[in-house]
Amino acid sequence: MSKETVSFAISKEQVDEIIEYYQTYQRLNDGEYIVFQAIFNQVVITIYENKKGNHKATFIGQEASSEALKWKEDIEIKTIEKATGGKPDWLCYANQIGSDEVGVGDFVLPLIVVAAFVRGKDIKILDQYGVNDSKKISDEKIKEMVPPLLKVFSVSKLTLSNDHYNKVIAKGENLNSVKAKMHNRALLNMFKKFPDTKHIFIDQFVGESKYFSYLNDPQEPKVLNVTFKTKGETYYPCVALASIVARYAFLVEKEKLEKKYQMAFPFGAGKTADDFAKRFIAKFGEKEFAKICKQNFANYKNLKENE
Repeated sequence: MSKETVSFAISKEQVDEIIEYYQTYQRLNDGEYIVFQAIFNQVVITIYENKKGNHKATFIGQEASSEALKWKEDIEIKTIEKATGGKPDWLCYANQIGSDEVGVGDFVLPLIVVAAFVRGKDIKILDQYGVNDSKKISDEKIKEMVPPLLKVFSVSKLTLSNDHYNKVIAKGENLNSVKAKMHNRALLNMFKKFPDTKHIFIDQFVGESKYFSYLNDPQEPKVLNVTFKTKGETYYPCVALASIVARYAFLVEKEKLEKKYQMAFPFGAGKTADDFAKRFIAKFGEKEFAKICKQNFANYKNLKENE
């Protein structure tokens, strides 16, 4: 779907008028040269001030032109396609912590949760690298991107091997409760390092009330004031960063397993995973396979039934 972008110079008087008009819809943004930013009717309105003290207003969104016409009669509209893969229009430009996970649907690969801290002033670095949803970036590109990014950004990575995962599930946990506890711990690790951070986001996998109900260990502090957002990696740079770091860590773990067993480990839980299971068992036996797979998957149950 296409979006419009409209940009034009404004006077100091117009700056005051626009700020007053959209004050209720303001969002935090400590980006360089940004005086004010708001979201109104899904249009992002931004006021910039350059080093000379001149001001510019920019309107971005599907209805950007109609919103911009409130402030200027003759406007030039540029249309940009959402699918161009260009710089994302993030919903938050302040200092932030966010988390994401990988490995949820993978039969023979581990579960990994990553939380990342991003300073508002460093978001431009993520934009320069083209950081967005890891599913839209090739694995080879992720392998190139992540190592230099880890020299700039702080992250907390938690890896749960399938052997440990099976032991936790056997104690009565389910996939979502395991993820909730891992997300909370990863966020807590980051929040302890950056306790002044007011914006914390999770790529939503379960409702907020259910999420907090899973955090039932009285000895484990809870990170509160969390914003839950489905496909959070497309809205918040910290979640996008967590997403690609998690994918990178996932690929590293996959390579470790392949080196150890001298077999190519498949993604997912489809027929390829079932075929892999039969080959693995023939080579290393059922006892060893029980350690490297998620035993609560239907693949494992079907495997046992067909013995």
